[in-house]
Amino acid sequence: MKPTSFARYMSSYLTEYLPGIKGVSHNTISSKRDAYILLLKYLQEANGLKPEAVDIPLISKDVVVEYLNWLETSRHSSVSTRNIRLAAIKSLFSYIQAQTPDYSYQCQQIQSIPRKKEPEHTLEYLSVEGIKAVLDAVDASTREGLRDLALLSIMYDSAARVQEIADLCVCDFRKQKPYTLKLTGKGNKTRVIPLMKPTAELLSRYIETYHVGYGGEKGIPLFSNRKREKLTRAGITYILNKYVEKARSEHPELISDIVSPHGFRHSKSMHMLQAGVPLIYIRDFLGHSEISTTEIYARCDSEQKRKAIEKACQSITSTETPLWQTDRSLIEWLKSL
Repeated sequence: MKPTSFARYMSSYLTEYLPGIKGVSHNTISSKRDAYILLLKYLQEANGLKPEAVDIPLISKDVVVEYLNWLETSRHSSVSTRNIRLAAIKSLFSYIQAQTPDYSYQCQQIQSIPRKKEPEHTLEYLSVEGIKAVLDAVDASTREGLRDLALLSIMYDSAARVQEIADLCVCDFRKQKPYTLKLTGKGNKTRVIPLMKPTAELLSRYIETYHVGYGGEKGIPLFSNRKREKLTRAGITYILNKYVEKARSEHPELISDIVSPHGFRHSKSMHMLQAGVPLIYIRDFLGHSEISTTEIYARCDSEQKRKAIEKACQSITSTETPLWQTDRSLIEWLKSL
């Protein structure tokens, strides 16, 4: 069967343009690929179109909107996921428009589909005591416990994204002073962050136990499973949940209902902000490209807001009873109104 134009452009977009010209990371390409797989699945279920028969003229603006609604209703995807899938489709049709003028109007129609407004979410983070409770739940006297404690400590101390943790190699850790960790984030951008001495010493002990005879080779996963394969995001989440549940049973007042690897990242960010670290330094530490992304922590830090308001208003507020409250005649008159 002769390949369709859609198959040809989608293939070149994923295998040549994104990795070769744009230099996009493997994770980003995988996310876009998943969006296209779901689109083909929808077209087969809803319209009876086999994937090999799907061509560009069959994917109109209305079809894309119906696909997005299908994601929410049939697959119960969140609004955030819906918007991510839409962005992937827009980027593909932007590429198609640049390659051929034949479908310019159709591509523009698809690119005009607006993002759906996402509901406001409460920022998920733990207090310092909550983080300590989770770490204390790990029994580091065992081989597996040592790995898990090193993993969770690095997650918090580095405020790294879960994929950044999964991608860490032994060579990314500098065990001499100053202790640092090299993280590779979105768009393959790298950043070097400092590590606290206790975390660095714990990580050194873990490497001596798990990577005996390590001689500086590159590409060896820092954290791996029993098969010596690097931990996946799901594997890291499983390890975290195990100790979160244990900590919650012992300290329910300290552990919120939802604790995720990204919650550890939020927790470290909030604790740095509360300690007085300027937002611009937190931005670089987290690997944000824009300071506006980091400002979410300042907006969500109610304790810091309270202290700032108290400091600003302390000279004009008083705990003394207002005079009008002791004026019985005035109070009687107000009651009579």
